[in-house]
Amino acid sequence: MVFVSHVLHFWAPWAPQCEQMNEVLEELAKDSHHESITFAKVKAESVPDISLQYKIAAVPTFIFLKGDSVIDRLDGAHVPELRKKVKALAGSSATYMTPPTAPKEELNTKLKRLTNSAPCILFMKGTPEEPRCGFSKQTVAMFSKHNIEFSSFNILADEEVRQGLKEYSDWPTYPQLYVNGELIGGLDILKEMETNEELDKVLPRKQDLNQRLKSLISQAPCMLFMKGDREAPRCGFSKSLIAILNDTGVQYGTFDILGDEEVRQGLKIYSDWPTYPQIYVNGDLIGGLDIIKELKASDELTSTLKGEHN
Repeated sequence: MVFVSHVLHFWAPWAPQCEQMNEVLEELAKDSHHESITFAKVKAESVPDISLQYKIAAVPTFIFLKGDSVIDRLDGAHVPELRKKVKALAGSSATYMTPPTAPKEELNTKLKRLTNSAPCILFMKGTPEEPRCGFSKQTVAMFSKHNIEFSSFNILADEEVRQGLKEYSDWPTYPQLYVNGELIGGLDILKEMETNEELDKVLPRKQDLNQRLKSLISQAPCMLFMKGDREAPRCGFSKSLIAILNDTGVQYGTFDILGDEEVRQGLKIYSDWPTYPQIYVNGDLIGGLDIIKELKASDELTSTLKGEHN
C-alpha cells in the first residue's frame, strides 16, 4: 500500500514569523531527499473548518500527514525542529514512496485536494512575496489592489502538479485561479473580470481587523485569549486561569496573543477590556481571571462556560 506524506503549513500573512517559515518550507521542498513529501501552505483564517479540524490555535503551525493520518505537528516558528521533523517524515516515507509513474486517478485525487484546499487558491510561479514570472506578479498585484483573500501554491516546487494541472483543468498556462474548487482562469480572464467590475463579486475580500477578531472569538464556543498556550502558559494569570478551566472539564480553545501583536492590541479595544487573559463564550466576553474566580466562588462557572446563562 502506498502512503503519500504531506506537510501543511497553517500560516497568516500578518504574522512575520510565518513569512520566514514559508521561506524555510520552500527550501525544504526543493531538497531532493524530500521528493516523497508534498508541501503546502494553508491560510488558517481562510479555512476555519479545516483549522478547527487540525486544532490550529496559533500560527505558524505545521501538520505532518502520512496518507490521511496525522502523525506529528509543530506549533511555532522553530526552524531546527521543523527540519528535524521533515527529515524524519522523509525517512519514514522511504518504504512507501509514490511510484514515479503514479496512476492518473491518484494524481487527479491530489489535484482535486489541492484545488479545494482553500476557498480561493492561485497556482503560480513562485510565491506572492516573490513571484517568479511577470504574469504571476501582475496577478498578485491585482489581488493586492482589490484586497483579495487568497492562498497560493508554487508550481515550481512540484513538477507533477505543474504538468498534471494543465491536463486536469484543460488550461495550458499559469497562473491558474480556483474558487471553491472550480477553475476561474488565468491573468487574461482576471483582467476581463476587473474591467467588468466582476472581480470583487466573485473573489473573497480580506477581513478587516474587527471581522478577523470576531472570527477568532467564534472559533470555539468557549475561547481563551492568553499569553502562551494551555501546555505552556507564559504568565501567572494565564496559568491560573488554565488550571481553573481544566478543573471544570469544559472544552475550550486558546489563542496565543504573544504571537500576534495586531490581535493583542486590537482585542483590547474590541472588547473594551485592557488586560489578558480574556475568555469568551459564544462570542461574548466573560472577562478575565478575577471574573472567573468570582464565578467559581458562586458555583456559576461551569454553567457560564457552557453558555447556560443569558
